[in-house]
Amino acid sequence: MKPSTVITSSTGMTDPLVIASRFCGPPGSGNGGYVCGRIAAHVDGPVTVTLRRPPPLATPMAVERGGESSIRIYHDGTLIAEATASPGGPALEAPGPVSLAEARAAAGGSRYYTDPVFPDCFVCGMGRGPGDGLRIFPGPLTGRAVWAAPWTPDPSVTDAGERVRPEVAWAALDCPSGFAVAEAAGLTQDTAILLGRMTASLAGLPVAGDQCLVIAWPDGRDGRKLLAGSALLGPDGQVLAAARTVWLTVPRPVPALGAEGARPVPRPVPALGAEGARPVPRPVPALGAEGAP
Repeated sequence: MKPSTVITSSTGMTDPLVIASRFCGPPGSGNGGYVCGRIAAHVDGPVTVTLRRPPPLATPMAVERGGESSIRIYHDGTLIAEATASPGGPALEAPGPVSLAEARAAAGGSRYYTDPVFPDCFVCGMGRGPGDGLRIFPGPLTGRAVWAAPWTPDPSVTDAGERVRPEVAWAALDCPSGFAVAEAAGLTQDTAILLGRMTASLAGLPVAGDQCLVIAWPDGRDGRKLLAGSALLGPDGQVLAAARTVWLTVPRPVPALGAEGARPVPRPVPALGAEGARPVPRPVPALGAEGAP
């Protein structure tokens, strides 16, 4: 699933990376998961991508190889992201079964959608029409700390063989994990979260028209770092791809320094319990992240 990489000079530079405007996250920058997937295509096997600055749209970025297992992305001399091989990638598993009916019932149930900050996000934006955005709208499952959404891939995000392109699978795994950590953490309204790092394993890819599920769950906290897992399930419930994400908490507002942009976080609420409480996110400006340390 990795495209060939053409070395264009003896310095290890490859063809420039350009993120088309369609694949935005926050206004003016690329969706973090999609960008990670494009970068990961240059490294074999499971890959960890760390975001350092906002990836610009429709702008050539320099790609510098550090060998067969690492790569760095620059824009005007500034480090945007870096990637390394991650042999111990995420396990292809999910925290219990989720049915299509459950995912449909949960879809759009996140309180984020009461006032979405990024309505034009390629993955989770309700402002994107069918055939344009992925239209993955997560919501929490009743009684479980799991967020889910159905997803039927459009032909426009597939390759010549009608399979979803790998970078689109990365994108699908990104936003739901941010919803999960933001709504489960009980952060205060003056705190935002930013995608800092993403690791993914892809075992298979769906085809256009498949009725898939994307699920995500919080996976712990280490200081400012909020950890999450996510998985892409095929029509038969098989886990086709899985990811681990690291989201960073930052005060709001902060300078525009980061990659995925700030995701809104909920007002303080009791810990998510069997009743499936849905905290209410507060809008925040489009902020950036320094990336995971």
